[in-house]
Amino acid sequence: MRQARYLPGQSCESLHPLSKIIPLADVDSALVEALLDTAFEPERRQRTAYTVRGDAEWLPALSFAALDAADLLAGTIQCWPVALTDDHGRAHPLLMVGPVAVLPALQGLGYGQALVTATLSAIDPRAPLPQVLIGDPAYYGRFFGFANTHTGGWRLPGPVDQHRVLCRAANPSILPASGALGPWRR
Repeated sequence: MRQARYLPGQSCESLHPLSKIIPLADVDSALVEALLDTAFEPERRQRTAYTVRGDAEWLPALSFAALDAADLLAGTIQCWPVALTDDHGRAHPLLMVGPVAVLPALQGLGYGQALVTATLSAIDPRAPLPQVLIGDPAYYGRFFGFANTHTGGWRLPGPVDQHRVLCRAANPSILPASGALGPWRR
């Protein structure tokens, strides 16, 4: 079965004929923060994923917003530069996908799937960095090919259910079996 692709400005017919995906940079940051607070609660900044990302800026070319039929913000996705630092101190760059946030009243309608698809479709296929996220293995594995097969030895800077640390890569065997996941430091 061929997976649908959603590109910036493209209509998302499976959601609603007038829904669309746009660059997140085109959305007021206060609206994004309010949506994240609504979807995850204001204490979301205490989560391990925030520590993994550190003070990095999200990547505009890989971060999107979903608008509903009335052009109101329905969901967002951000992508971040992170690194897996192996036990020898070598940093392996990765892309951290998420948070994927959809307003609670609109969850289950396909906005999250459209947002993840937009981000993964925007990654340059000529030099794709491995992607990592913390999420439901069944959902992200079934729809997007993320797996926890190679992440069991990865350490994160905070509490996490290790089976929820997922990776997607063309060749995951090139990644270290163990290491610390954290912010990308140049």
